[in-house]
Amino acid sequence: MPKVKVKSNRSAAKRFKLTGSGKVKRARGGGSHLNAKKNRKRKRRLNEPEFLTGSAAKRIKTYVPYK
Repeated sequence: MPKVKVKSNRSAAKRFKLTGSGKVKRARGGGSHLNAKKNRKRKRRLNEPEFLTGSAAKRIKTYVPYK
């Protein structure tokens, strides 16, 4: 009996990436508009990726099995 392929959650696949070591990487929100009142340091930090840990990362890995 062949193995059944699992469908990826398409919304999760567009928002999260898996690194080579298996960490889950995501973009930070809040950097696309109303930037005039945010200071330079804050905007720079919003540009850096964030890595999920614990149960959140486990859940996302089930949503995106083939990335």
